[in-house]
This record gives sequence, C-alpha cells and structure tokens, in this order.
Amino acid sequence: MTDQTDTDHVVYVSSTLDDNGKAAVLMQWGTLQTVLTPEVTLTTARDLMAAAAAAESDIALIRTGREVLKLNDAMIGRLMRDVRLRRPKPQGKTALRIEAVAGMKTGLPYVNIGRGSMKRQMDPDTAREMASHWTQTAVAAHIDVRLRYALGEWDRLNVVEIEDLFTLLRDSGR
Repeated sequence: MTDQTDTDHVVYVSSTLDDNGKAAVLMQWGTLQTVLTPEVTLTTARDLMAAAAAAESDIALIRTGREVLKLNDAMIGRLMRDVRLRRPKPQGKTALRIEAVAGMKTGLPYVNIGRGSMKRQMDPDTAREMASHWTQTAVAAHIDVRLRYALGEWDRLNVVEIEDLFTLLRDSGR
C-alpha cells in the first residue's frame, strides 16, 4: 500500500493463491484487480527502484547542464534523450507501466505508474517504499503457500479454517 488518502491512488498487493494453489500476489488498484506471479511482482519492484534512481539522476544531470555547463533547454533536452536511449532497457514482464520523469520546469523527480486507465505520479521515495512492499509481498506469497501446506498436513484445521486464518491475518495488516 502506498497512500491511504484516495482508493484510486492506493495500489494494494497481498499474498494469495492462484487457481492451481501456487504462490501468487493479488494486486488491487481502484476497480482493477488481478493476480500476479511472485516473479512479475519482483520484476515490478525492481523497475520501480530503477525508475526512482533514474528520475533522481536525470534531475542531477539537468541541474549540472544548466548550472555548470550553462546549456540551454534545447541542448539539455537532446542530452536527456540521448542518455535515456543509452540506458539498459528493463527485461521481464511487469504488472505496471513504469516511467522515470524529470520535471524540467519544476526540477523535481517523479515516477509515473499505470495499468489500463489507472495512473499515478509519485516521488522517488514513495516509489521505493512501494517497491519494498511489493518485494515483501512476493516473498510472503511463497512463505504463505508453505504454511498453508503445513497447516493442512497438521490435520487440526480444515481448508476453510486455514483460509479464515489467512483472511484474519491479511486484514489485520491493513
């Protein structure tokens, strides 16, 4: 969870099971709800971190161009396009569109995210916090599937009771 002020801005991720009983992550954002693999969740977290760093380094480059090298905005724009083209392209499937943004006029770094019609802009620290939560959730999904199995083998709880326990745990974390 990244922001609790408006449900259209909140991107929730929580541990769940896919249709085959394997570890999965449930992503909820406004009316959007989708089940992700832990691998896609981790790739998304990696790209959020990379975008936060790229946005901050772009701002540093813009400031250096203006203040030290005395470049005009057209030259800075060309430099930024060239630098961005030379950056390695992220590999792997992600759950979100992720973009590093350097506000040439504001001088502030941002990370834009989107999926379908949903979109949001956040500062790099919020993007890093979101990435950390997504990483924790992907790891928790693997642990939870093992715990569900162990509780099922214990023979003291039935499947419904195990799921009720996980629902209680999930709801207590919000």
